[in-house]
Parts: sequence; C-alpha cells; structure tokens
Amino acid sequence: MNMEQQIEHSHLPIRGLNLHIAQAGKGELGTVMFLHGFPEIWYSWRHQMLAVAAAGYRAVALDWRGYGLSDQPPEQEAASYDDLVEDLLAILDALSVPKAFLVAKDFGARPAYYFALRHPSRTCGVMCLGIPFLHGSTTFTSLPEGFYILRWREPGRAEADFGRYDVKRVVRTIYILFSRSEIPIAKEDQEIMDLADLSTPLPEWFTEDDLAIYVSLYEKSGFRYPMEMPYRSLHKTNAIEDPKFQVPAFVVMGEKDYVFKFPGVESVLKDGIMEKFAPDLKITYIPEGSHFVQEQFPDRVNDLLISFLKDHPASAS
Repeated sequence: MNMEQQIEHSHLPIRGLNLHIAQAGKGELGTVMFLHGFPEIWYSWRHQMLAVAAAGYRAVALDWRGYGLSDQPPEQEAASYDDLVEDLLAILDALSVPKAFLVAKDFGARPAYYFALRHPSRTCGVMCLGIPFLHGSTTFTSLPEGFYILRWREPGRAEADFGRYDVKRVVRTIYILFSRSEIPIAKEDQEIMDLADLSTPLPEWFTEDDLAIYVSLYEKSGFRYPMEMPYRSLHKTNAIEDPKFQVPAFVVMGEKDYVFKFPGVESVLKDGIMEKFAPDLKITYIPEGSHFVQEQFPDRVNDLLISFLKDHPASAS
C-alpha cells in the first residue's frame, strides 16, 4: 500500500474548533502523537507515521489550530501555548487514548514538554527533535535585529514581506533558509524573504511534490496564525515552577540545525542543564542533521524513534 492508502484523515471537534488529524496503524503497542512546527503540517511526519504503524503502534499527526486543514481560531483571540496543551489533552480524550508517546519538533516541542510536565499520567514519554527543554523565557537580545524571529515578531512585518510573493515562493524560501546551518538573519536593508531566490535549489531530500502538498495547505490556512503561534507568543508562556519530568525524555539534535546556534541551546544539552529537569534523559546527535532531520534522514530518525518506544513499553509506564 502507498502512503495515501495507509494514512486516514478526519476532523475532531476540539474546544470549539474542528482540528484535522492524520492516522495510521492499529496501535496494539500504544499511540504516538506527532506534533509539527513551522513551516510544517501533519505531512512533515509522513515517514515516521508509516514506520511506527508498521512497528505496531497507532500514529496520530495533527495540524495545530490555525494550521493546515484545521480551523482558524478567531482573529481577536490571543494565541497561547496553553491552548495547544489543552487541545492535545482534548484530542487524546476524543480518541479514547489513555496515554501516548509525544514526538515533536520546532515549536511543537514546547507544548510537548509542557504536556508531559502537566499530565505525566497521560504521557508515556516525550521525544523532541532539535529543541531541548529550555526553562524560563527565551530571549534573543544577543542576536541582531535582522534575526528572523525578531523580525516576525513585529506586527505586520512578515505579512508585508510574505505579501510580495505567492504562497509557494514563501514556503519554498523558508524551507530553504531553515535547512541551512546558519541562523537566518537579514541585513538592515533586507527582509527575510530576500535571503534566498528562485535560483536557490530545494534541499535534495525535499521534492517539488512535497512542496506542493505544503503549499496547498498553507494556501488554505494562510500565515496569520502561524506568525502569532509561535513567533508572537514565545514570550507569553507561563513557566512551570520547579519543573521535573516524571517520564522518559529523548532529544535528537542535528548538529547542522541552525537552532543549535541559538543562545543557550548547546549548553543546555552538553552541560547537563536539561538533566536537572529530566532525570531519565537521552540525547543523540546526528552530525549532518538539519532542522528537518526527520525528512532528511528518515531511516535514522525512525530507528531512534522505534528504539525509544520499545525501550519504554506503554503497558509498563
């Protein structure tokens, strides 16, 4: 069977919105929830979904509220990471899943970590790609004003930048920029979209067909909510006092992921800082891994994921 035949799609009424989920597998061994980042959607996890389904698990990948095939929240409603955590809990309830493994990347890592801290009885383990647990607020004061997060935080800045091009050009450019090992930083007289043009090739592991799927879903959702969540909401998170993970945690870091160069990230991983919060912690580095390591090296990530699942049987947790 091809991917389209193996993956089923549905919408769930969740907290006033219809959220899209993709599912594969019967789930004899447990459920694995996949949480995407930006500029991604459920499809970002296509390789991992099929692998865990073949290994005996139920794979569920959502489109976060405001993304892909899920409903848009009301415009006047402030975006909040707490909403994502509550959405996740409501999805597990709607699917009658008592507890699940969480696999996340990019901004999806924060609600995954927060969910595991707040709802340990509903969590078998948490595996995050490219993002360790960072306690407290994230500041970028040491980075230049052209740093993409600082630019996109400004109301209207990204909208004006993206509005010069069609959705395909915007998604293509961001994918190229985020695939590099350097942090995307524009000069004073540049916008972020100026950092790559149509002569810049897509990464070799990302096809025009893949791009077309992303584009079709961002044409539906637009970029309004993705700019709110995560970029204009990073500083709004309610930190958990004295966080201590009661479940296994696994961080997979591509060493060519530009996020590895963010202030504090390497130190959190290499100086034992995250271990203070997550006693049962495993960290693995993929030397050539980029920000999209799960698409770049799917077999490697699938092996690491299946090993993590098998090392922590859902029935025993």
